[in-house]
Amino acid sequence: MEKTNPVLKKTIRRLEEKGRKDDVDLWKEVARRLKRPRRKNKPVNLAKINRHVEDGETVLVPGKVTGYGNLEKSVSVAALGFSRDARDRIEEDGETKDILELLEENPKGENVRILEG
Repeated sequence: MEKTNPVLKKTIRRLEEKGRKDDVDLWKEVARRLKRPRRKNKPVNLAKINRHVEDGETVLVPGKVTGYGNLEKSVSVAALGFSRDARDRIEEDGETKDILELLEENPKGENVRILEG
């Protein structure tokens, strides 16, 4: 089934283009994961980010980030979407980004960890 969300379609297309053009496996993998059915992309909560990411790291979530749990680290999180609570709590010490913003800032995808639900 074809994706209907225009933002998601644009994101997938840009990731695939960048992955092919610069031969960056990270962007190809994220595009592949975003193409999956939505039911397979479970949200990631702040507690999981807190458990699996070190202070100062950049994490990419190919889906939505929810505000359940505590985040005690200063991290940069790029995701397809954020709940309002999650965005506010991440931005207390870290930063939130759209996936395409991360793509522009870090075209080689260096030091980025993919985290899924």
